[in-house]
Amino acid sequence: MPSADTKPKPAAKGARASKPRAPKRSAKPIESLSHEELDALDIKRVWKEYQATGSRALRDYFLQRYLTLVRYNAERVHARLPDEVDVEDLMSAGVFGLMDAIDAFDLDRAVKFETYCAPRIRGAILDELRSMDWVPRLVRHRTAKVETVRQRIEMQTGVKPTQDEIAQTLGVDDEEFKKIRRDSSAVGVISLSRNWRQSDGGREVREIDVIRDDRQTNPLTETQRRDLKGLITKGLTRAERLIVVLYYYEELTMKEIGATLDLSESRVSQMHSSIVARLKAQMLHREREFEPTR
Repeated sequence: MPSADTKPKPAAKGARASKPRAPKRSAKPIESLSHEELDALDIKRVWKEYQATGSRALRDYFLQRYLTLVRYNAERVHARLPDEVDVEDLMSAGVFGLMDAIDAFDLDRAVKFETYCAPRIRGAILDELRSMDWVPRLVRHRTAKVETVRQRIEMQTGVKPTQDEIAQTLGVDDEEFKKIRRDSSAVGVISLSRNWRQSDGGREVREIDVIRDDRQTNPLTETQRRDLKGLITKGLTRAERLIVVLYYYEELTMKEIGATLDLSESRVSQMHSSIVARLKAQMLHREREFEPTR
């Protein structure tokens, strides 16, 4: 064994003294990189790292990277919806579809993630709309089918189709078509609280402020109608008064009036012509009474 006093041999002449090597620095983990640094990497490498580790930081990176796809699909769906539907609500549903797509994406299928996630995002948005819709899906489908047939017939013929033509094209009978029309009448729903237009004074005008209530009658119109009816029928016999009322107010035909008064249709027509001629002569000198006041 060499003794402890043995000195190390001097280095050979011309040989360089070796320096101690510095330890290698460990590479920075991908999940700890910033979004800007991740953008500079190969996206396949990032996907492989995420699928191997399930890193939450990489998942958040993918959510932010592909959030524009959510907005794009949400705006496309929103373009065909009423104004009451908020595009932000559609985006919230689309984000859940994007999250599911991130978790289920398989890199080995050689499909771009943008192509894979678009149907998932759109499906999540449509599912949310269906859950919010109080009209059954079957009714929506049948209503859309009727509208498609109506548009196709109108494009082919150039005129608005009748209900019989639509029912014949659909292959349904009258009762079934009436049921389809009755169910579809409940599909169109709008909010009475939405803005109808902006008034000149800046006050918001809502739908409920301008909607017309057909159940109410105008008292002034009813009074004028009653006075005009009394003026026209004044001086007529009972049969003549009934002819005027039944023909102009009840909108019966000459044949129906004849059956009511036990007269022939030709006799009713003759009496009607005589009544009209007399009324014209009677009202000729009273035109000023019917002129609007200024």
